[in-house]
Amino acid sequence: MFLPLFLAMLWGGSQALDSFKLQVQEFVMVQEGLCMVVPCSIFYPSRGWSPTTPAYGFWFRDQTPKPSLPVATNKPDQDVDTSTQGRFQLLGDPSESCSLLIREAHLEDSAVYFFRFERGDYVKYNFMEYKFYLEVTALTQKPEIYVPEILQPGHQVTLFCAFNWIFDECPVPTLSWIGNTVSPHEASSRTSYFSELTFTPRPQDHNTELTCRVDFSREGVSTENTVRLSVAYAPENLKVMVSQANRTALENLESGASLRVLEGQSLRLLCVAHSNPPAQLSWARLGRTVSPSQPSDPGVLELPQIQTEQEGEFTCRAQNPLGSQNISLSLFVVSPPQLLGPSCSQEDEGLRCSCSSRARPAPSLRWRLGERLLEGELSNASFEVASSSAGPWANSSLSLREGLSSSLRLSCEALNGHGAQSGSVLLLPDEKGLASGAFASGISLGIGVTTLLFLCFILILVRTLRKKWTQAKVPAPAPAPAPAPAPGEAPRSRFSRRSTILDYINVIPKAGPLKQKAKPSSPSQPPPADGHSLEARKNQKELHPVSHNCPGPKSSLPASEAENNQEELHYAVLNFPGLRPWETQRPEGTHPEYAEIQFH
Repeated sequence: MFLPLFLAMLWGGSQALDSFKLQVQEFVMVQEGLCMVVPCSIFYPSRGWSPTTPAYGFWFRDQTPKPSLPVATNKPDQDVDTSTQGRFQLLGDPSESCSLLIREAHLEDSAVYFFRFERGDYVKYNFMEYKFYLEVTALTQKPEIYVPEILQPGHQVTLFCAFNWIFDECPVPTLSWIGNTVSPHEASSRTSYFSELTFTPRPQDHNTELTCRVDFSREGVSTENTVRLSVAYAPENLKVMVSQANRTALENLESGASLRVLEGQSLRLLCVAHSNPPAQLSWARLGRTVSPSQPSDPGVLELPQIQTEQEGEFTCRAQNPLGSQNISLSLFVVSPPQLLGPSCSQEDEGLRCSCSSRARPAPSLRWRLGERLLEGELSNASFEVASSSAGPWANSSLSLREGLSSSLRLSCEALNGHGAQSGSVLLLPDEKGLASGAFASGISLGIGVTTLLFLCFILILVRTLRKKWTQAKVPAPAPAPAPAPAPGEAPRSRFSRRSTILDYINVIPKAGPLKQKAKPSSPSQPPPADGHSLEARKNQKELHPVSHNCPGPKSSLPASEAENNQEELHYAVLNFPGLRPWETQRPEGTHPEYAEIQFH
C-alpha cells in the first residue's frame, strides 16, 4: 500500500517539473539594420497563480556564470541593457507568448539568449535548456527595381521599387528615387516597403542610371539598388574604323572622308553605330551591296589586296525600327612612280630626250641638267622642255641645242606624294661631238671588219692571178695563122684595145669545193711568141703572193698541180676573157680604160 502511494507521488513531481517548456528556433540570422521577430511559445504549470496574477517575461544575453541586465522585459520599473533598450521588445501577452522583436539589428547583438518567466509564488523559471543563437551579418539585401527591358521615347512609363522584408511589427523604411531622369517631386522620399516612379523617357536618357534607396531609422544604415535605363533610339554616331596593311591601330573616319591606300595593300573597314535596339549593318559600293567578309559580323569589310578598279565610294548603312543612318567614304588607290626612260636620240639641231612615268596620282616629271633643275614648260636658245599628262601617265621631252659635251650629266626624275624615282643618261662624244658609247663602239667595230674583208679580197685576187700566170708558162699548140691584112691596112694585134684587165670578177662565198671547173666565157689566147709576151712574163714575175690570215687555201700549189686541181679554189671564181698586150710605148693622148667591178 505504501509503495504504490510513493510511486504516485514521484510520478506527479516529475510531471510538474516537465511542464516548464519553451518552443523557439535554435538559430536566428538577421542583417544589420534590419528588423525581425523571433517567434516563441511558453508552457508552465498551473500552480501558485490565478488568472489575475500578472506574468513577467525576461530575455537575457547568456553571460555565464552571471547574467547581466535583461535585454527586454515587460516588468515595470525593471532596468534593461542600454545597448538594446528600445530595440528589443517582448511581443504579445507574456503569459502565452515569449516572442522577441528585434529592430535595427547591430553587429554586436550577435549572442546566445535565454528566457525567464515569473508568475505567482511557484512559477519562477529560467529556461536555460531552451536557448537560441542570434547572428547579425552585414547588410547585403537590396531593393528590387522593376523596369521594362526597353523604354520607348515619348511614351510614359511607371517603374516600381520594393523592399521584401515585411513584418507588421517592424518599422517601415524610407524609399526614395535618385537619378537624372527623376524630377524633384519624384525624388521625394516615401515611407513604405513599396514605391513607384512614373516619367516619360527621352532618347538622351538611354544608359543613364536610376537608383532606389532604402533608409532605416538608424543613422547611416541604408541599402540601394541601381539600374541602367535602356531607351530605344534610331542609329546615331555612325563611324568607320580603318586598319591598313595589317596594322592593329584603328583610324576613325567621319562621313565624306577620303581614304588613300597604296595599290596592293590590304584594307579592313569596320562600321560602328550607336542604336537601341542594335542596328543591322550593311556595306555597299557604288550603290551595290557588298557581301560581308564575316557573315556573323556584317559591319566588317575586308579587302585583302587593293586594286585600281576598287576605287570609288563605299557606304555603310545602319538601320533599326526607329530609323537609319548612312556613312560614306571615298577610296582612292595610290602608287609610287614607275619610271620609263629616259631615252635620247640625236637630231640635226642637237639632242632630244624623252621620259615617261606612271603613278597614282599622276607624277610630276622634271629634268636635271648638270646642277640645273628643269621642270614645267621651258624654252630658250639652249633647250626646250615640254610636258603633258593623261590619267596616271606623265610625259616630258627635252631638246638640247647647245652645250653638249661628254661630261654632261642628264637625268629624269618622277615624283608624287608616295615616292620618287630617277633615271640617268651617259653621254659620249662622236664625229659630231656627241653619241652614245654603244653607238661609237659599233662604228669602230664595223670599220675594222670592213677593212679586214677588203684586205682578204685583195690577197685572194693576187693569189688567183698568180695561179693564172703560172698556167700561161705551159707550151700550147701552135695557133693557126692569122689572116693577112688587107692591102694598105696596118697589122692588127690579137687583142683589142677595148680588152680590159679584169672584165668580170665574181666572188662566191662557199664552204666546200666547187662541183665543176670554171669555164672561161671566151677562149683563152695563148701568149704570143713576140717581145710582148716576154714583157708580160717579165711583169708577171713582179707579182708575188702575200702572206695573210684570210679564209682560203692554206698553201700555194706548184704549177704542175695547179693545172689538175682547179677545184682547189673554194671562195672565188676569176674569169679573164683576155689580156691586152703590153705596149712598149703608149701613144700620146691615150688613157687606160677599165671595166666595171661587180660584187655579187
